[in-house]
Amino acid sequence: MVSRRPTDRPRSDRSRTTTRRPDRSVRRRVGAVVASGLLVAVTVGVAFFQLGWPWWHDEGDRNHVHRAADGTPQHYQVHLPPQWDGRTGLPVVMAVHGCGMTGFGWNSMKHTTQFNPLADQEGFSVVYPTQRPFQSWQNCWSPLDPRHQQRGAGEPALLAGVVRDVVRTYGADPARVHVAGASSGAGVAVVLAATYPELFATATSVAGWEYGVDQLDLEDPDATPPTTTARQAWAQMGDRQRQLPMLVLQGGRDEVVPPLVGERLVQHRLAVEDLVDDGLLNQSLELGAATSTVTDEGGHSSQRTLHLTPEGRALVDYHVVPELGHAWPGPDGRGSYTDPVGPDASRLVWRFAQHHDLGLPIS
Repeated sequence: MVSRRPTDRPRSDRSRTTTRRPDRSVRRRVGAVVASGLLVAVTVGVAFFQLGWPWWHDEGDRNHVHRAADGTPQHYQVHLPPQWDGRTGLPVVMAVHGCGMTGFGWNSMKHTTQFNPLADQEGFSVVYPTQRPFQSWQNCWSPLDPRHQQRGAGEPALLAGVVRDVVRTYGADPARVHVAGASSGAGVAVVLAATYPELFATATSVAGWEYGVDQLDLEDPDATPPTTTARQAWAQMGDRQRQLPMLVLQGGRDEVVPPLVGERLVQHRLAVEDLVDDGLLNQSLELGAATSTVTDEGGHSSQRTLHLTPEGRALVDYHVVPELGHAWPGPDGRGSYTDPVGPDASRLVWRFAQHHDLGLPIS
């Protein structure tokens, strides 16, 4: 029997050991290919999440990108109704999505609100901006961030640029541009009412909040009264200040944006309108309030309070739906934040918008 030294191995063992050692350059190349493939897959996935598949487009849909002066992009989709002929200036509703949603991609504001069929029926255009990728892990807008509460900066400036692009490109009526939002998008609508009041005839908040609500401590809300944030919103208006009617829709069972927040928004807007009138919080507008119960056959009933000028103009149209949670109500909505039992929020938005432009209320 022949003894072996510890370093001696059978030939088969030596060859097996050699083949188990991968070439480092090969590993690096394979790793680079895998990383590139993952990057492409993520990029494509994010693109379709944000912008949707081609077959999600309706007739009349057109995608665009607005670019700020510094090159920052803002993607949006415009829906043009059959009545658009390039010559007649149509009204516009800009619909701003909430968290966990997109403008016109996956779980979109477009499908949640079903504005497109209503627009085709009534003859107005719809604009769906979508949050830029990777700005928020929930794809939220940023109305709680002071950097996005000012004119000429951040998201307000981008969305104002979108409005100007749409008016210029499609000949829309600049006196009849309206903004409506859900949740964080509703917060954006309220911010736009303060930062760009000259662009919007009305604003709608569905499950939204007042300007500057990031200062509010929900355990001690009275420490920051709505008049405080109203003064800040009024200051943002500057010399562009004007009365800007607002529709507010609040769910009584909303645990994300509780009813207290919706009530504060109403008081906030009434204070803003009071300040616009003469610069003082003195109830100089002498607003009246008319409250009624709206019964929707087969749907949720709601409590409606109209805050009216002596001439009968509604400055705040407040709807509380006791059975509604954190959702956009409407019979045909498709998405994670819808309530098919109603009322039809999209139709409420348009009905409210029809009566206002940047001049006098429309009779």
